[in-house]
Amino acid sequence: MKAAVYYSTGDPDVLRYEDMPDPTCGAGEVLVKVEAISIEGGDTLNRARGEMPSSPHIVGYQCAGTVLEVGAGVDDRTVGQRVVATMLWGSHAEMVAVPGVLTWPVPEGADVAAVACVPVAFGTADDCLFEFGRLQPGETVLIQAGAGGVGLAAIQMAKRAGATVLATASSDDRLERLRELGLDRGINYADGDWVAAVRAATSGRGVDLVVDSVGGAVLAGSVQCLAYRGRAITVGNAGRDPQPFDISMLAMGNQSLTGVFLGAEITTPRARAMIARHVDDVAAGNLRAIVDRTYPLAEAAAAHAYIESRQAVGRVVLVP
Repeated sequence: MKAAVYYSTGDPDVLRYEDMPDPTCGAGEVLVKVEAISIEGGDTLNRARGEMPSSPHIVGYQCAGTVLEVGAGVDDRTVGQRVVATMLWGSHAEMVAVPGVLTWPVPEGADVAAVACVPVAFGTADDCLFEFGRLQPGETVLIQAGAGGVGLAAIQMAKRAGATVLATASSDDRLERLRELGLDRGINYADGDWVAAVRAATSGRGVDLVVDSVGGAVLAGSVQCLAYRGRAITVGNAGRDPQPFDISMLAMGNQSLTGVFLGAEITTPRARAMIARHVDDVAAGNLRAIVDRTYPLAEAAAAHAYIESRQAVGRVVLVP
């Protein structure tokens, strides 16, 4: 099979398009012919500086395609069935073998590229807002990086739940494209003091919940945006500038900070059912997974570079 591989971590140009051995389907697994690859934020971070279990290494958390083979012990998948799958690595390839428990059926007639973008982004957004964020109707939420995959999902879910939705992005143009998804107020963080802009947008009160996928210095600003008894969720580190966080900032406002990692619970019945609902919602058009651009798998380096240019609104998809 062909795959996008690298021999050392670094900039997008470390990616090479090469022949690799076909994966084998073990017990409890399914072998999938890949049709669409959603490049997740963690994919670019891993390529830049993550661990490499092998050399050459195939990066990638998520893809969708058709089941070619079903391993022993898997009784809920069939050859020829379309699925979306998550994995620790390996999605940037023409084929992948994954545990059956980490696959979800793709409804008939669904856009496979859109569905390929669902499990990690929509599952993470749901956990941040509801399972751990405890968002209630009538509350106000701030979503950092609103134009990213998690951000787009969170905007739609929060609005559907009856919240007032604020979000940040790097330009007015990107923010404008989010309004049709339910954004009430956009904050252009390139304009200067975005914390003051959030406080002004809430008449000085602050927000009840922040979903922060950026981390670093931005996380401290997110906490400053909280109302009394507000909750902050930290999920990932898209800002790539990890730094200590002064937890004493939370005390005076009786505020809380929770870290969220979907991967810790993705195989639980709760998370699997939740992701299945989102796959069905996207397939039916009740939620939207926005694909900004598609690239051939052979151009994975260009796709990663485009993501890191911070121009995309939504996901970038590779097609083998």
